[in-house]
Amino acid sequence: MTEITAHHGIFRNTDLHVDDTGGSGRPVVLIHGWPLSGESWSEQVPAFESAGYRVITYDRRGFGRSDKPKTGYTYDTLTEDLHTLLTELDLTDVTLVGFSMGGGEVARYFTKYGAERLHSVVFASAVPPFLLKGPTNPDGPLDAAQAAKMTAGLTADEDAFYDEFTTQFFSVDGVLKVTEEQRQQALALAKQSSKLASLACMAAFASTDFREDLPKVSVPTLVIHGDGDGTVPFQGSGARTHEAIAGSELVVITGAPHGVTVSNPEEWNEAVLAFLAK
Repeated sequence: MTEITAHHGIFRNTDLHVDDTGGSGRPVVLIHGWPLSGESWSEQVPAFESAGYRVITYDRRGFGRSDKPKTGYTYDTLTEDLHTLLTELDLTDVTLVGFSMGGGEVARYFTKYGAERLHSVVFASAVPPFLLKGPTNPDGPLDAAQAAKMTAGLTADEDAFYDEFTTQFFSVDGVLKVTEEQRQQALALAKQSSKLASLACMAAFASTDFREDLPKVSVPTLVIHGDGDGTVPFQGSGARTHEAIAGSELVVITGAPHGVTVSNPEEWNEAVLAFLAK
C-alpha cells in the first residue's frame, strides 16, 4: 500500500492510492470501473498473485482512497495518471487490464504513450469504442436520453442512484447474479467517490470516442465480456472493440452481467490467466 503523486500542482498535488503485491513476477495493472475503486478487484488479486504475477491496483482520482480534486477527469488526464503510475513504479513488460470505464485508459494509452512499457492488454466489459449513440455512431449502445437520465439521477439523489445502479450492474434480465452482501460491498465503494468526480467521469466514459485509439493497439489483446451485460452491452462495445483490434482474442462469458468479475470470478480469472500465460 502506497501513494504516488499523479499530478504536481501549484497549490496542491494529486495523490493516488496504490496497492502493490510486489515480488519479481511480471506486472499486471488492474484498472477499476466506475464508480468503484481498486478494492473491487478482490476476487482477482489473490488468484493472479498465486499464479506468480505482481499485481497492482489503484484508485482513480476522485474515487476510493485517492485524492478528489475538482479537475482532471478527462481521459487524457486519467491516462496521464496511469502513465505516472507505470513510471513511478518503473514498470515494464506490463499487462493492463481495464474494466468498464478502465478500458478507456487502456485504449487512450497507446495514442499518448505507445507500447514501450506494455506486454499485453485486456478490455474487460469495457466502454470502447464509443458508447454514445449519434449520427456518426449509430451502433453506440447509450442514447442521449439514457445518458441525461443517469446524470439527472446521480445529481438528484446519490444514494438512490447508486442503489439502483449496483443492482443493474450485477443483474441479467432483472435477476441479481451476486449475493446481497457482494452488492452492498460495491455500493459502499461507490459511496466513497466524489460526486463531482462521478459526474465528470460519467460524462467522459459516455462521450469519449476511442475509435481512432483502438487501431493503435499493437500488443496481444484479450476482449472479455458477459453476454448478459445490461450496463455496457456486448454487441455495442466488446464486439466492436474485438473487430477494431487486429488479432485480438475474444472470450464471451455466457449469462454474465456487467459485474462479471464478481459474479463469475472463476471463469473470468481462468480466461484471463490463460491469456497472461501466452
